[in-house]
Amino acid sequence: MSKDDGYIKIERLSKHFDSVVAVDQVDITINSGEFFSLLGASGCGKTTLLRMLGGFEMPTAGEIYIENVPMSGVPPHRRPTNMVFQNYAIFPHLNVRRNIAYGLRAERLNAAETARRVGEALELVKLQGFGERRSDELSGGQRQRVALARALIRRPKVLLLDEPLGALDKKLREEMQLELRALQQSLGITFVFVTHDQEEALTLSDRVAVMSQGRILQMATPEEIYQRPVSVEVADFIGQMNFIDARVIDIGNGNTVLDTAALGRIRAPTLSGLTQEGAKIVVAIRPEKLRLSKERPLGTGNAVQGVIKNTAYLGDRRHFYVAVQGWDKPLAVAAQEVQESGSRSFEPESPVWVSWTDDSVILLDAS
Repeated sequence: MSKDDGYIKIERLSKHFDSVVAVDQVDITINSGEFFSLLGASGCGKTTLLRMLGGFEMPTAGEIYIENVPMSGVPPHRRPTNMVFQNYAIFPHLNVRRNIAYGLRAERLNAAETARRVGEALELVKLQGFGERRSDELSGGQRQRVALARALIRRPKVLLLDEPLGALDKKLREEMQLELRALQQSLGITFVFVTHDQEEALTLSDRVAVMSQGRILQMATPEEIYQRPVSVEVADFIGQMNFIDARVIDIGNGNTVLDTAALGRIRAPTLSGLTQEGAKIVVAIRPEKLRLSKERPLGTGNAVQGVIKNTAYLGDRRHFYVAVQGWDKPLAVAAQEVQESGSRSFEPESPVWVSWTDDSVILLDAS
């Protein structure tokens, strides 16, 4: 793939801190105007990768290209990027207007042009009328908007965001997610976003790169990562999942028959290269793909009997945890409360049937 195939091209990028490998030979292509997220647990290398994009860390090996220009040796203030840090880095001795204008200090604009640009930035982040407020008079969401305005006032081609919503409470965080996505779409610039929050990455992103131990495990659209994870590690990190050990016993007519201790014999679509007779694999099923019933459902061979051991009410849905014979972990089942109000009749210690369709089953390499 040539560098022309992407607006940002990261080639075999590595970063070592003494004996610690923080980023390990990463290859990523990011398109112009894309909202691209780096997702992973703490210590996976995502922030180090973002800092290398911004020029705040120098790679041990590899190269970063932005618009086909290599970034090696280019300092942060000369890159077409700007960064919003996790702690916002708001100056406490400056009011909102002067905090935002600080981003223009290198451009040596006159007072009138500076005021115009600051006014535009305040309007962009919906802080009109807040220009004279001190930083200690702002809420968390307002401080986040000031940090965004200060970064955007330089009109960068790429905005780098290091967990900018991490300090906000859940409700405000969800509101700011929608605002941030709308802002990115209206500006049309490239956002590279770091988060450890899987739901946040799925909500905001055009594409997501899931990282672990400095490497990219999977890079795809949110839907593809959620519906078709490529490994147990990705499937386990993205949403809740039931994992069951299985062995392939028969393949034919596009279907694979598997033997499991928990579910007995089940069917799944054949996956090339993975479903070979005798192979040990892992069966994965999302909780929302499972259905509960008092009687064994007709017309499906994929069903197992169990006993409800616990329930959790989450407002719009209920989670049930069903013990089945031969398996030491309960199956997690999610039922939408609005659509399946009958789910309230399933109480702890109730016998139930759990069923699913063939195409609900994800097959993953056991190794």
